[in-house]
Amino acid sequence: MPFTPPEAAACERLVQLALDEDLGGFGDLTSLAVIPPELVGEAAFVARSPGVLAGLPAARAVFAMVDPAVAFEERLSDGARLGAGDTVAVVRGPMRSILTAERTALNFLQRLSGVASLTARYVEQVAGHKAVVLDTRKTTPGWRLLEKYAVRQGGGQNHRMGLFDGVLIKDNHLAGLEIADCKLQIEEAVRRVRENHGRAVPVEVEVDTLEQLDAALAAGPDVVLLDNMPPDVLREAVRRRDAEAPGVQLEASGGVNLSTIRTIAETGVDRISVGALTHSATALDIGLDYLRR
Repeated sequence: MPFTPPEAAACERLVQLALDEDLGGFGDLTSLAVIPPELVGEAAFVARSPGVLAGLPAARAVFAMVDPAVAFEERLSDGARLGAGDTVAVVRGPMRSILTAERTALNFLQRLSGVASLTARYVEQVAGHKAVVLDTRKTTPGWRLLEKYAVRQGGGQNHRMGLFDGVLIKDNHLAGLEIADCKLQIEEAVRRVRENHGRAVPVEVEVDTLEQLDAALAAGPDVVLLDNMPPDVLREAVRRRDAEAPGVQLEASGGVNLSTIRTIAETGVDRISVGALTHSATALDIGLDYLRR
C-alpha cells in the first residue's frame, strides 16, 4: 500500500537521517573490506513471528537510497496478516549494497509492523461493537506520519495528526481561562474556538466528570473526550449524550489496554483512543535471510 505524498516525504527524510546515522560519512566498513564489489546476491525478508505487515514502502526507499541497482520485489502488501515463515519481500543486486541497507530497512519494517500488529490486537477486541480504535499524538518524534500509517494498516483510525488540524480543549486550556464556573469555562472555550475557526476544524472537549460532560454537551462540540472514566460512568455518559445531544460523539481515553478495551466498547462509546498503539508497540520479529544462488 503506497504512502500518501506527505508520508512519502516524511519517509524520505527519516531514511536519509537513518542512513547518515548508520554510515557516518565513511560507509559500511565491514562490507567494503570483506565483500567483492562484483558479487551479486539475493535475500528475503522473512517474518519470524505472526503479526501484521507495515513499512514496505520505507524498506524499499532504504534500498533505493543506498543503491538504485538493488531490485526490491514485494511478495505481500502492507496490511497483510503474517504467519511465521512468510516471505515479505525479496531483494536482488550487489551484495555490498544489500548488506549496507539491511539493518536500516529492518528497523523500519520491524517498528511499523509492530505498531500495525498491536493495533490489530486492539481492533479485534472491539469487534461487534460500534467503537473505533484511534491513535494519539504519543508518537516517536519525527515518526508520526509513518506510525499513524501503520495504525491504519492494523485496522485502526487516525486521530488528529497534530495541533494544526483539530482542536482538543483539555483541562489545562480550561484552567488558563481563569473562570471558576465549570460550565462557563467550557462554553467560553468552545465559543472562542468557533469564533476563530468556525466549522473548519473539528472541536473536541476533554472532561473527567459527568458535571463537565453536561456542560460540554450544552456547548455543542463535535466530540467529547471522557477521560479515565470507569465503565459505569461511561454508560451514564452515553445515556446523557443520547438524551441531550445525540449528534455529539463520545470518545473514551485513559486506562485503555487489551484487557479493558472490550468492556469500554460495551458501554456504547463511539471512539476509543489508545496511546499504547504507538508508544508501547514492540517491534515485530522480521529477518533478512540470504538465499543461495
